[in-house]
Amino acid sequence: MSPVSTGRPFDAVLCDVDNVIRIYDPSPLAALERAAGLAEGTTMKVAFAPETALPLVLGRITPDQWARSTARSLTGLVSGATALELGTALARSPFHADEDVVALLRRARARMPLVLVTNASVQLERDLAALGLTGLADHVVSSARVGLAKPDRRIYDLAVARAGVPADRCLFVDDTWENVETATALGMRTVHYREAGDLRRALRGL
Repeated sequence: MSPVSTGRPFDAVLCDVDNVIRIYDPSPLAALERAAGLAEGTTMKVAFAPETALPLVLGRITPDQWARSTARSLTGLVSGATALELGTALARSPFHADEDVVALLRRARARMPLVLVTNASVQLERDLAALGLTGLADHVVSSARVGLAKPDRRIYDLAVARAGVPADRCLFVDDTWENVETATALGMRTVHYREAGDLRRALRGL
């Protein structure tokens, strides 16, 4: 599909989930960290280190196993019981959908394919159902299901194939700069997402 045939700036949207569509509430975890005498963000720093996070997003462990892995890395900073409490609080952080983003994506999908491409756990489908978003996109490319994680270009190739248009006709939306860089290198239009206005401006041409 070419820009001449559609008159649009792009013909598919590839969108991240976490910190774009799904927003987490860090306050319960932060309260536990303060009570334990840890700097806020310590648990996330440990949990999202590649050696701890990759098994989760590649579907090799469950969120509860990730919590225990995080706890093992925290032991020594706090007691074992507190470490497990912190790891579990992170894995079970409350979340909600950004309704502004959801509305924008629904409008975009009325005009073109929408593919969610996300580094996520095996729990993603259940979480989307809990948010009422099972039918939001035409396709979901989850790292935990395909065994590939951004910024590996192969997961982008899968998402482009699901969209059914060339890479240079896709708009890629992600909050992580490294992931955006890979999409740009593949010829996609990109949005380094920080707020709903970033997506709104990108979709204005539709």
